[in-house]
Amino acid sequence: MSLWVAVDFGSTFTKAIAVDAGSGDLVARAEHRTTVDSDVMDGWYACRAALLAADSGVAEAEVLACSSAGGGLRIGVVGNEELVTAEAGRRVALSSGGRVVAVVNCGLTATSLKALRAERPDVVLLLGGTDGGNSAVITNAAAVLAKYKWRRPVVVAGNVEAQSRIRESLSEANVPHVIADNVVPEIGLFAPDSARAAIREMFLAHVIGGKNLSRDPGFARMVRAATPDVVLRGVEVLATLHGDVAVVDIGGATTDVHSVIELDPEDANLGREVVATHPVTRTVEGDLGMRWSAVPVVGAGVEAGLLEAGTALEAAAVRRHEDPSFLPGDATEASYDETLARVAATVALRRHAGRQRVVFGPGGRVIERSGKDLREVDLLVGSGGVLRHNGPEVAARILGGISAGAQEEGWLVPTAARTCVDSDYVLAGVGLLAELDPKAAEGLAAHIHGTVRSGH
Repeated sequence: MSLWVAVDFGSTFTKAIAVDAGSGDLVARAEHRTTVDSDVMDGWYACRAALLAADSGVAEAEVLACSSAGGGLRIGVVGNEELVTAEAGRRVALSSGGRVVAVVNCGLTATSLKALRAERPDVVLLLGGTDGGNSAVITNAAAVLAKYKWRRPVVVAGNVEAQSRIRESLSEANVPHVIADNVVPEIGLFAPDSARAAIREMFLAHVIGGKNLSRDPGFARMVRAATPDVVLRGVEVLATLHGDVAVVDIGGATTDVHSVIELDPEDANLGREVVATHPVTRTVEGDLGMRWSAVPVVGAGVEAGLLEAGTALEAAAVRRHEDPSFLPGDATEASYDETLARVAATVALRRHAGRQRVVFGPGGRVIERSGKDLREVDLLVGSGGVLRHNGPEVAARILGGISAGAQEEGWLVPTAARTCVDSDYVLAGVGLLAELDPKAAEGLAAHIHGTVRSGH
């Protein structure tokens, strides 16, 4: 039996699975804490030993990996206007598997460059101007990067008419860069794919080695992309099997939402977005998490009307923030974790999907939407330790509670989806195999299906 091995170097745990080539059957899985304190490959070697104990064929398997260790991929966005190019850049960065650490609007100056440096982005996404439109802002921003000797990689994805001047400016100053297609070639059109590929290229060429996570050159050879980028590709494969899909991944510091849906052209007239909605979307909520971000989860829950203020949950959230390794020791603490997870998932999906409202104007009653309509999603998948380790009943309550009150308040979250949990953590593996072995990727994705009963 020929095998693939897919590895995810996560911020907390390194996960590895052995997969049958062709069929996609899950042969074995292992995990170990991510060993950033020594060498990240130490965690992989521990996983490899466990996989070898389960199947000797692992020794000959090709190893594919993704990584979010060492803080993952930090992206700074420099654009023209907040409502157009900067917002488009933020979306591209998120869908590329990065965490947006800074957004600079209206171009770049010496002062804003200093603020950008302080956020330590691994990659800068430079964009602005529709094709044939204003090129002065993006050209000037490139000149500022060149003048002040910016040394981290830059992805240029703005007005195509400015590309030659930008390339010349950055090349003369030895600024590492790559040119991509304009992400907003015209108002109302969003084209992220070329920029996503360019960010991935820069991540592999400059970021992985630059984080000094391993002395072993094998680490850089294994890693194919940032973990969230790979997971989003896995969600795309899952959508080919189930239709419209949304995934909510509840972590210790953030809650990520990925969605792949078929857009309804008739809904476009209802949207108020300057940058068009894209079928494939990822958002990251940095204030919603089970440990490091537990305190703001409570605040967000109170603000959204999901929680009452002044309860014991507030003290429980503080305990988790102060001790991120905290594990519930009794039923009460377990219930606090469940509540935090339900609130984090609900608020994250609301932010991802947006809402609709009815407005009355001169023309009468009008329905307006902001965001991405997920109400008809066929499959809602949960991920994260709180869902994987607490049994199907807990997962059903957390995922089933997301739609509570949504219809009355206009939230465009999933309302009648089948729900399940990526209990074997295979989505990253699906994404890693998607291009190299599509049949195996689909077979592995079939391990994720609607097995968790609705919490309604």
